[in-house]
Amino acid sequence: MTNRAPGHELKLVREIDAPREKIFKAWTTPELMKQWFCPLPWKVTEADLDVRAGGRCNNTMEGPDGEVIPNQGVYLEVIENEKLVFTDAFTEGWVPTEKPFMVGVVLLEELPGGRTRYTAKALHWTEDDRKAHEHMGFHEGWGAATDQLVALLARM
Repeated sequence: MTNRAPGHELKLVREIDAPREKIFKAWTTPELMKQWFCPLPWKVTEADLDVRAGGRCNNTMEGPDGEVIPNQGVYLEVIENEKLVFTDAFTEGWVPTEKPFMVGVVLLEELPGGRTRYTAKALHWTEDDRKAHEHMGFHEGWGAATDQLVALLARM
């Protein structure tokens, strides 16, 4: 996926000391996703995943003050242990949503010694959406969630 509008992209890249198969499993297994996907004290209370192109990619995040944020979307591309692409532009059955916000891309590149180069991107429709996501704390939030992912991987 080539991003023709770099002003619309936010990206996190890390080298993780775990094989990409484990990372893929943590992204695609509901009970595992609930353990790391949101930065604490937020949590994922529901994860409903049908991991295939066109399949559901739904989760509900809850905050410490009772906030509830449902996220519904679909997978656009799934390459086992290599790539996940998902969006909130559609829900299951390719039903368009009222206001799409982003396309998420997770790339898992195998490195020597069982390590993985982990790249997570958020591609936004507009630069304003990108700025809003950045202001919401993309770098801090996605960074903290990735730290939680790394901790989970160490226990798997």
